[in-house]
Parts: sequence; structure tokens; C-alpha cells
Amino acid sequence: MFRTALRNVLAHKARLLMTVLAVMLGVAFVSGTLVFTSTISDAFRTSSQKSFDNVDVALSPPSPDGPPGTRAKDSRLDGKTLETVSRLPGTASVTGTANGFTGIADKNGKLIAQGTNSRGSNYFPGKDGKDARYPMKQGAAPTRADQFALDAGTAAKGGYHVGDTVRISADGPVRQQKLTGIFTTDDGRVAAGGSLALFDTGTAQKLFGLSGGYSEINVKAAAGTSQAALEQAIGKALPKDSATIITGKELADAEAKAIDSKMQGMKTALLAFAAVALFVGIFLIANTFTMLVAQRTKELALMRAVGASRRQVTRSVLIEAFVVGAIAGVSGLVAGIGIAAVLREVLNGFVAKFPEGPLVVSPSTAVAALGIGTVITVLAAWLPARRGAKVPPVAAMNSVHAVATTKSLLVRNILGALVAGIGTASVVVATSVYEGDGTSKIMLGGGGMLLLVGVFILTPLLSHPLIALATPVLRAFGISGLLARQNALRNPRRTAATASALMIGLTLITGMTVIAGSTQKGIDKLAVDALKADYTISMEGNTQLPVTAEKKVRDMAGVTALTPMREGMATIGTGHAARWPTQLTGVDGAQFGALVGPDISEGSLGSLRGDRVLVDKETAADNGWRAGSRLPVTFEDGKKDTLTVSGVYQGDQMLNGVFLDNRTLAPHQKDIRDRQLLVKMAGGATDAHKDQLIEALGKNPAVTVADKKDVSNAIASTFTLLLNMLYGLLAMAVIVAVLGVINTLAMSVFERSQEIGMLRAIGLDRRGVKRMVRLESLVISLFGGVLGVGLGVFMGWAVGQLIGAHLPTYELVLPWARMGLFLGLAALVGVLAALWPALRAARLNMLAAIKAE
Repeated sequence: MFRTALRNVLAHKARLLMTVLAVMLGVAFVSGTLVFTSTISDAFRTSSQKSFDNVDVALSPPSPDGPPGTRAKDSRLDGKTLETVSRLPGTASVTGTANGFTGIADKNGKLIAQGTNSRGSNYFPGKDGKDARYPMKQGAAPTRADQFALDAGTAAKGGYHVGDTVRISADGPVRQQKLTGIFTTDDGRVAAGGSLALFDTGTAQKLFGLSGGYSEINVKAAAGTSQAALEQAIGKALPKDSATIITGKELADAEAKAIDSKMQGMKTALLAFAAVALFVGIFLIANTFTMLVAQRTKELALMRAVGASRRQVTRSVLIEAFVVGAIAGVSGLVAGIGIAAVLREVLNGFVAKFPEGPLVVSPSTAVAALGIGTVITVLAAWLPARRGAKVPPVAAMNSVHAVATTKSLLVRNILGALVAGIGTASVVVATSVYEGDGTSKIMLGGGGMLLLVGVFILTPLLSHPLIALATPVLRAFGISGLLARQNALRNPRRTAATASALMIGLTLITGMTVIAGSTQKGIDKLAVDALKADYTISMEGNTQLPVTAEKKVRDMAGVTALTPMREGMATIGTGHAARWPTQLTGVDGAQFGALVGPDISEGSLGSLRGDRVLVDKETAADNGWRAGSRLPVTFEDGKKDTLTVSGVYQGDQMLNGVFLDNRTLAPHQKDIRDRQLLVKMAGGATDAHKDQLIEALGKNPAVTVADKKDVSNAIASTFTLLLNMLYGLLAMAVIVAVLGVINTLAMSVFERSQEIGMLRAIGLDRRGVKRMVRLESLVISLFGGVLGVGLGVFMGWAVGQLIGAHLPTYELVLPWARMGLFLGLAALVGVLAALWPALRAARLNMLAAIKAE
């Protein structure tokens, strides 16, 4: 039986290739995902560890968190701490670091590196006059306030050379600095696409508001001194709670853990899409083996007649599946390594900048690839194998292939209706009784899966009415069209299995398109409805605006309303009911109502003066606050007061927390800095006004001036990037579905060789045969496409109901153009998939086909 199984595999090379391709694509995606995430995680980890090679113990300022009166007054490490540590026995060297946000402008005035990865620090020379962390590639280290050095990657991006004058923004103000040196570094954030500017220590301390102190102090242990011993010695030498002390190993381990945590989300998402490709592949494999067993009815029956048991027949089919799975597993692993390499290049810079490093193929990845390939294939073949074993020996005496009985189809329809009904009910219940916890999400996900499986089970039943709708169109193609319709309906199970692969892919693509488009519309509407201001002004890297920004904008001609958005923290309540931390946002109470229009659910916006505050609905509900509630508060400086809730509003991503007048908040703050400015101008938002604002703010590369259109475009670009990535990943499932259609049609042509020969004999020419096969493929693909788009819209609506609980402006948007495109894609799949089977059918020798068994 083993030799028979191997002969069957090798005797049908085309069939073997198609099945191997189906499994290989799914395995390749899984192994590629594992290789990609392992490679990126290892590269980040290695880069991070290099940054800590010369750090045995690290000191940082005590945590600023904690209720008023318990927090550290100084958020820096002073020079005395550095001197104390440097004199300790067991200390080889001490490095003081002063860092903060520093944006580097390119020659067009645009920021080179975005976000928090734009950093500045100090060059801290040792006894040899050099800083080992930053070896100079060209030029020399900065020594004066108007000088700086730049990492080699950023210098290359900006086209800068030693001696150039560069515009930079260091924690706010724009400066013109002379580039004296270009250096290399192992800093992980630079390797990930960030920028690093170096100043002399005094300049860095002044720029980053450290007043002669440091952001952190790194200590290198002398030979023979362990990290733990040095950490203990430093702890004893310094005043209690004057610094947070941690060993280099703990620091590196924490960094590695953080990297793994960040990569886990990407890994989970990629594996989810790999699972989709495998899920679709299962249908193709099961369909292939089902048709294989059906075509070999006489062969299997003959084996039974000459003494083979049911178990032996089942085993022979499973051996074929095992061989196919093993070949697919090996080839999928090789292809997966290639996919990982391509994925890294495509995403590198497009989504994020990854450090350089070799491809990492772990033993677990190889085992997973081989295991998935064989297990999935054997499981998919198990049911057809059992069905083949039940072929009675008497079937060898006639040419009638086993067909599905009416009873089996009835049982299938009842089961499908039950599963689909339970799935639909679960989805509807999840959307109607959403409590904001994980239960509804589990119900929605499980219900969606059951609905998908239920529709798959019901596709033989659904194929008749849906394909019948195409009859008027098919009649226009004459006899070829009518034959195509009959062929599609003749074996509803085969048609269903073929269409289901495409259905699953399009369900996911359509659902995600609906969700993304609707969410984008909701956030866009939120930005337009809640924001009355013409412009929002903010800094990159989640940093505060320069202290002079508000005055410069307020002094501009044409400004009719302006408010800064100023962050503060406080404890609200007393005793066990006290809430720390509670975020406060200080605004210009007199101007606030002219610049934002929050949805007030209780009380009124009124005038935010004195003790009046606005509270978002969720915070108010959590604490039992209402309009008129009196709130005991302890500010950052420890002083106490009582605030009154004047209104409760619907919070969202743009407006949330507690709002109060800046004149109430400012007296309790040590450093007054604004995170955002809202501006309204006479004549509204115009290009001229935007240019005036940019000019007034000193053409700061780190300052963003955005109107409502800019906010909308930013939202749109985020979702467009996400959708494009999803489309690219889900294309794998569609490719598997295309293979399924090709495989089904090719095997169908082989099965109907005698019938095609008879059609040719009675006058159907080769062109008519080709047209028949193509139309059959087109009908099956569009059938799967219609089901997929319909299910996708339903699932998109269901997920949107949950999103709407957090986003009040969410509204369902049906992307008609995209859905039409998806149906066009389904039709294209049908046309392309039919090319080879149609050509093969047309080339059949009619006489040889007529006498074919």
C-alpha cells in the first residue's frame, strides 16, 4: 500500500504541484512571519545590548510620579552625584548624559527624523579627550555653544557635511549650529531611523533645562568589581531616594523585554494573516483530495475487491497527503525565508526603520514549518480518505462514480443553517449588549467564525439560486453559456469548496475596508465637528512648545481667538476616594468656547473661570460626579482647593480629561509649557495664514501647524497605509484561492474528458469549449465574490457597532467603488484561473476522450 501511494503521488505531477503550491504558500507565510519577527527582534536586541556594553550601573533621577507632596522636587542628577560616584572604589569611569528632544531640519526646512526618535545629547570626553560611545567618522567633537555633531545616517539623509550650518530645534527654540563632526553610534533609536545631535556638556545642559545636572549617569566597573557590588556601593554612598539605581544587565534585559513586547503585536497580526492563508488552503487541499478520491472510485473499489481493507485504503490516501505535506513544508520554509527578507526590505523605511542584522532561522521555525505542512495536509485529507475507504468493491464493476445523496445534502444544509444561525445570533447579541469588556469581543469573533463556517457549509444550497441569477447573461453566450451554468450546478459541493476559498479572502478584505473607511469618517467628522479652531499648533515627539510660542502667535495680526492647551496633574478627592493622577488641561477660559465645540451632555460650557471645570463623561461616571459637584483637589505644589463641575461633555480622542482656566492652574505649576495651541483667524484657514504662522514661529522644523484638512489627511494617510499593508498580506489568501479555482477546473476537465469529447464530436468547436470552461470559472468566482462581499459588509457593520461605543461620531460607510473593484477582482480571478484548464480542454483529442474511462 505504501508503494501504491507513492506511485499515485508521482503519477499525477501536475496535481501534485498544485496541491504542494497551496500548502506551501500558507506554510511560507507562517515561517516567513516567524523568521521576520525573530530577525527584527534579534537586530533590535543586539543593537540595544551594544548600547549598554559600557554600562555596568545606570543612575537616573527619582521617579516624578506620585501624589503631591511625595514627588521628587528635582528631576535631574546634579554634578555632586557624579563626583561622589566617580570617587568610589570599583569605579573605572563615569559618564554624565544630558539629553532631550532635538529636531534636525533638512535643506528644505522639514524634520529629518520624526517623533521621539529625534534626540540630542552631550559629548562627554574621557581622560583621552574622546567619548567612546560616539567615535568621530569625520571632523571633531563640539566645544562651543554654536557647534554640534551629527550621526552619520542623519547627515547623509540631510546631505550635510562638516562645516555646514544646520537649523535645529532643541527642546523648542530654533538655532543655527555649525556642524563640526559626523560620528557613528550603536544607539538603537538611531539604528531604527532616529537622529542624534551632540553638543558640548554645558550647552546640552542649558538647552535641555538641566541647570548643570544630568538626565542619567552611567558607570563602568573596574576589573574585579561585579555589577551588583558596584550597585550596592553606589546605593550606600548616595542619600536615600536621591536616584534610581539599576545594573547594566537589568537595563539591557528590560530593554530586550520591551522590544519583544513591541514585536509581539506585529507578530500576532502577521500570524493571523498566515492563519487566514492556511485556512483558505485547507479548503483547497480538502477539495483536491475529495475530487481525487471521486476520480479514483474504480481504482479504490478494485483495491477493496482484491483484499485491501478500509483501513489500508484510508492509510494509502493519508500517505499521499503526508508526502505532499512534507514536500510543501520544506519548500514553504525556504520560500518563507525569502518572504522574510523581502518583507524586511519593503517595511524598512516604509513603516519603520529596522537595525541591520542577519536573517534568524530558529529550530522552532523549521519544526513549525514542517509540522504545519504535514499536519494541515493530513487533516484536510482525512475526511476524503474515509469517504474513499467506504467505496464498495462492487463499484469496481461499473463506471458510476459515487455521488452525494439527497440525505447527505439535507443533513449538510440543516447543520449549516444551525451553525450560521448561532453565529449570526452571537454577532447580533455582541453588538446590542456591548459592555465594554472582552466578553463582547469574544462573542463577536467567535460568532463571526461560526457564521463563516456556516455559510461555507451552506454554499451548495446557496449556489443554485445565486448562480441561477446569472442565467440571462450566460444565455447571451449561446450553448457555451448554458453548459457552463449546468457544469457549475452539477456538483454543488465542488462549486462550493472552490468558491469558499475566494469568499473567505474577500470577506476579510471587504470587512476591513468597511471598518477602516467608517472609522476614518468618524474621526474626520470628530475633528471637523469638535474643532472650531482654524489651526492646531504642536511639537513633534510629544514635547512641549517653546515658551515664546503663545506670545508670538497672539501678537500676529488677524488672530481672533487663541488658547494654549497646558498639561497639569492633581489629586482629586480625599481619603480612599482620592484619584491620583488626574490629568488637568489648562485653557484660556474666555476663548475656549470659540475654539472647540464639545458635546455637552450635562450643564453647560459657559465660562471656565475661577473654580469652574469641565469633566468628560467617562471620568464623571467613574467618580459619580455631576454638574454642580464640588471636587476637593490637591495641586502639584501640594496646595489644596475646591473645584466645581460646570459641565459634563462627551470625551473623545481629541478632548478628554478635566479642563479649567489657566489662571487657576498656573500658580501651582513650576514649569509652564504648552503642548498645543488652538488658533482662530479672521477669514478662516488659508495658505497665507498658515505661512504667517510658520513664519511667526521661526520656521521651526519641529513645530506642526495643521488646519482641519491637514488633520483629515493625517487620519486618511494612517488608514490608507494600514489598509495597503492588510491588502498586501491578504493577497496571499487570494493567491491560494486562485490556485483552488485552477485546481478545481483542471481536475474537472480531466473528470469530464469523455463528455468534452462527445461535445466536440457533435459540433462544439475548440473556441466554444474554451468559452464554456472560462464562463464556468467566471460564474464560480463571482459566486464566491458576492458571498465574500456580503459577509464582509455584515462583519464590518458588526465590528463598527463596538467601535461606535467609543467613537460617538462613527457611522457606517459602504465603499461602493471598492466593493465593485473586489467583484471585478473576483471576475479577473475567474478569467485568469481558467486560462490553462480551458486550453487543456480545447486540446483534448475527441476520439481519445470519448473512449476515456
